[in-house]
Formats: sequence, C-alpha cells, structure tokens
Amino acid sequence: MLDDKQRAKLLAVARQSIKAAVAGAGPPRTRTKDPDLLRAQGAFVTLRKRGELRGCIGHIEGVLPLIETVKEMAKAAALQDYRFPPVQPDEIDELTIEISVMSPLMEVTDIEEIQVGRDGLIISSGMQRGLLLPQVPGEWGWDREEFLCHTCLKAGLPEDAWRGDVLIERFEAEVFGETDAEE
Repeated sequence: MLDDKQRAKLLAVARQSIKAAVAGAGPPRTRTKDPDLLRAQGAFVTLRKRGELRGCIGHIEGVLPLIETVKEMAKAAALQDYRFPPVQPDEIDELTIEISVMSPLMEVTDIEEIQVGRDGLIISSGMQRGLLLPQVPGEWGWDREEFLCHTCLKAGLPEDAWRGDVLIERFEAEVFGETDAEE
C-alpha cells in the first residue's frame, strides 16, 4: 500500500506529464529515492472529463519503475487512447486523474475465486486479450458473470467465451485519484 505522500507524488507526476505532452514539451523529470516508487510495477492511468471517461492506458506488469510507468501511461492516456481524440490544452483543467497500481497476475482456475470489486480481469485466447480494471463492474453494477462476459467482449471474443478454452487471470489494484485527495 502506498501512503498519502506517495499517492500525491504519483498524481502530480501524472498531471505534469499530461501538461508537458499536450504542450509538445519533453517529459517532466521524476526524481525520487522512494524505493516503493522505484519498484517495477504495472499501473493504469485513467482520465475523466466531467465524470466521463476521456482516456485510459496502462502496463499490466511492471517493466519500469512505478513512477516512470505512471509518467508514461499518463502521457499515453492523454494522447494515444485510440477511442478518443488527443487531449487539447483547454481540456487539461477539466480532467481528473485516477491511478490503478497493479498487483501480480493470478491465474483463475475456478470463477468462484473472482471477487467483484476486488479483482480486475484479463481474458486471453491466442492473440486476443481483454482487460477490465477492478472498479469497472462496480461502476456498471455487474455481477461476476456479467464481468466475465464484458471482459470477453473487450477481448473481441464471444461474450460466453469465458466458459471455454481461454486463459482467465485476475489481479488486484490499489486505486486512487485526485477526487480522493479533495475529499
């Protein structure tokens, strides 16, 4: 678990990264000696504008130090999420940032292991792979089976593919955002 200071640092890095990327400037420096922020860990950065999704991109597993992952994923969420046009300078102040720090992946051998609200899911079949973060089913009011179906659809698979020969993995995420800091 990250403390409030670490969370604030990551949120500040994400916002600085978005501002720099949208302005066409180089990435901000991310100096820290905090071992928790230097540990290789996966993370997603989600952007919302007036409560609506505006971008979300991440690394599932740790390939960079957490602080670098957040910096890179914030930039990517702002400029490279194919579902949305790139964030424009006049939108930056309207964005709220949420960060999901990923746990290691765990293979699911029985769907009863999946706990809605705690777990995120990845369903894979061949080159097709879909991921939904732990907070998504709660936002939509889904039960376990609906969560599985929507993760299949995200992978481009039939909604009932989870009943067949697919790889189902779960993960937990420490989720925090700017709205948490305001409360």
